[in-house]
Formats: sequence, C-alpha cells, structure tokens
Amino acid sequence: MRVIWAFIWSFMLVHMMSYVISSMTGGIYDFKQASIFSVVLAVLVMAIAAVIPNEPVEQH
Repeated sequence: MRVIWAFIWSFMLVHMMSYVISSMTGGIYDFKQASIFSVVLAVLVMAIAAVIPNEPVEQH
C-alpha cells in the first residue's frame, strides 16, 4: 500500500509542479515528461525510505 500511495502522491505533486512552472515561464505543459519524472521521484523516495533504518537509537 505504501508503494501505491508513493506513486499517487508523486504523480499529483510532480504534475502540479510541472503545470505551475510551465505556466509561470510561458512554456508548454508536457504530460509525458511529468509522468516520467513522477515515476523517478517515487522510486527515489522508496529507495531512500528503504535505506533509512527503522530501529530505535540505543544511545543518544
């Protein structure tokens, strides 16, 4: 379920960011490019989450 939500949130946030930035700069909104970037972002977020340890710290 975490994977699905990671893809959904990255899809929505990247498309929103791409649309706003392209509108502000006068460029063209490219759905395909934003979709590719959202998949890359979701994979990167899941990789970072897998690397970070879940165990509590024993000594502070």
